[in-house]
Amino acid sequence: MKGKITMKRMILCGLMMVAVAVTQVEAKTFDVTDYGAKGDDKTDNTAAFSACLKAVIEAGGGRMYLPDGVYRGRIIIPGTKKWITVEIVGESEPTPVWGTIGAFPFQKNGTILKCLDKSGPAVIYADNKPEKLYMIFSGVYVVIRNLDVRTYDNPGISGIDLLNAAQCKIENVFINTDIYSVQASKPTHGTSGLITPANNNGALTILNNVMVTGYHTGILVNEHTNGDNINLGSNINSLEFATANHASRFGRVCSQRSTHHVTVSGRHGFSIEQLNTEMPGKGQTNAGNAWQTLVSDINDPKNLGIGDINYWVVLGGKGAVDQFIKNGGARIQARRIGSGLTRKNIGAGK
Repeated sequence: MKGKITMKRMILCGLMMVAVAVTQVEAKTFDVTDYGAKGDDKTDNTAAFSACLKAVIEAGGGRMYLPDGVYRGRIIIPGTKKWITVEIVGESEPTPVWGTIGAFPFQKNGTILKCLDKSGPAVIYADNKPEKLYMIFSGVYVVIRNLDVRTYDNPGISGIDLLNAAQCKIENVFINTDIYSVQASKPTHGTSGLITPANNNGALTILNNVMVTGYHTGILVNEHTNGDNINLGSNINSLEFATANHASRFGRVCSQRSTHHVTVSGRHGFSIEQLNTEMPGKGQTNAGNAWQTLVSDINDPKNLGIGDINYWVVLGGKGAVDQFIKNGGARIQARRIGSGLTRKNIGAGK
C-alpha cells in the first residue's frame, strides 16, 4: 500500500513539475492580440507591437507571437544595453510564391506583416534607441520565424533591417513586395529585403529557408553571416557583400531573374557552396520586366571580394548552359559544378 501511495505521489509531483514548466514557457510568450493588435489588413498595429515588445524587454526577453492574419504596421525593436533575446514568431510558415514565368496572385493565408509607408524604417527594424550596448549596436539577439513580410511594388522602405542588432537568426521567412516576382517593377529606391547585423566580431547571423523578391538588394550581407536554403528572385542585386572583417559562408543559394546575382560593394571574404541561377530566355521578358535580364553573375568592378563559388547556370526555355559572367571579381574563384579550377573561370570576364 505504501508503495502505491509513493508511486501516486511521484506521478503527482511529476505532473506538477510539468505544469510549472508549461506555465513558465507560456509566461515568456506574448501574444500581440493581447496588446490590441488586429490581423484584419486595415488596422495600424505599430503601437500595439511596441507595447508587446516593451513587455518582452521588461521580462528580460521572450517571444512575440503573431497568430495568423494580415497585420499592418511596423515592428520596431527598441535598443537595449542588456544582452537579450527577442523572438518574433508567426503561427504559420509562409508559402513561397515565386518563379520565372507566368503570373500568380498572392494569397492572404498565414501570418503576414505588411507596411505600405513610402519612407522611414523597415517593416521590422532593430533600433539603437533608447539605449545601446556599445557604438551603434543594441544588445538584442533577434530571432524571426514563420513570417511573410510585405511592402509594395518598387518599395521605398526595406523589409527587415537588423544592422543595429547584435545578432540574429532568421528561419522560414518570405520577404516580398506583394507581387509575383516576374511582374515586379524595377526597384529604384536602393532598399533591401534583408540587412544583417554589422556588429564586427560580436555579430552572428544565421539564415535558413529565407526568400526575398522585388528589392534593389535582396540580402545585404554584413559580418559573420551563415546562410542556407536562400532563394532570391527579381532583385537588382540578389546578394550584396558589404565591407566586413569576418568571412561569410552560404550553402545553397538560388538566384533567378536578377540583374546581378552576386554584387560586392566592400572588402569581404565569402564562399557559396552551390549558386544555382536562372536567367530569362527568349520571349520570357517584356518592356515591364526587361530589367530582370542578367547583366552579370558576379558584379565586383573594384575587385573587393575574396571568395569561392561553385555554380550551376540555367537559361530559361533551354536548360543548363556553360556561361558565367564576371564583371571584375579578380579574387573570386568560380567553377562550374563538376569542373576543375582553370584560368578561365578564376579570372574576370566570361
